[in-house]
Amino acid sequence: MIDSHTHLDLADPPDAELVAAAVEAGVERIVTVGIDGVSCRAALEAAEDFPQVYAALGRHPNSATGFDEEDLAELTALAAHPKCVAIGETGLDYYRDGAPRADQERAFRAQIGLAREVDKPLVIHTRAAEEDTLALLEAEAGGLRVILHCFSMPERIEQCLAHEDWWISFAGNATYPSANPLREAALRVPAQRLLVETDAPFLSPQVVRGRPNQPAYVVHTAKALAVERRVSFEEFDAAVSASAAAVFGW
Repeated sequence: MIDSHTHLDLADPPDAELVAAAVEAGVERIVTVGIDGVSCRAALEAAEDFPQVYAALGRHPNSATGFDEEDLAELTALAAHPKCVAIGETGLDYYRDGAPRADQERAFRAQIGLAREVDKPLVIHTRAAEEDTLALLEAEAGGLRVILHCFSMPERIEQCLAHEDWWISFAGNATYPSANPLREAALRVPAQRLLVETDAPFLSPQVVRGRPNQPAYVVHTAKALAVERRVSFEEFDAAVSASAAAVFGW
């Protein structure tokens, strides 16, 4: 099993305990995600410390205030690390407006360009900004591998699946009782383009809801989606692991 998106630096307990618990649960690889300079460096440190851990490095839209050439140069240098497997998370977030929209868009465009330059997939965060996010991706990200992290727009699933180099990743919120549209969307995704994630420490799956999320808990989401897709957990696990290998290139 793979946790395709987590934030080890934000989660408790320490990384060593989180990774050990994940391994015990059957999680073989973890992608920890940087959202600014400090967390990107922390992600690379974790990737260096643990063979199971890889890093995705980017500037989150809510951390994009003032994004400039110096910020892009820092990201470019960090992305050269051999255990950096993706650029992002990046995108647009109009829900919190943590950064001016012009800055979000500038950072987003820059990271699309960086992903193209280094030939790594692009990890997308979008919230309350689906129209603009998809329009920008369709205009500028052609030919890139795109991961729609914590998929949250089931009404757009067919539009997203029309792009054969886009992967769809589901988090623990897909297991919530109210999340029927997300589960229905998960049924539409071909196995070779399906991912699961924790987004830890956020969005704990229903069976552990109320506790901080951690990479080990990705198994709960995977088991729930396997039931929805009417396949065995073993078949689902193998498919998601192959999907992750295809997009991340490990």
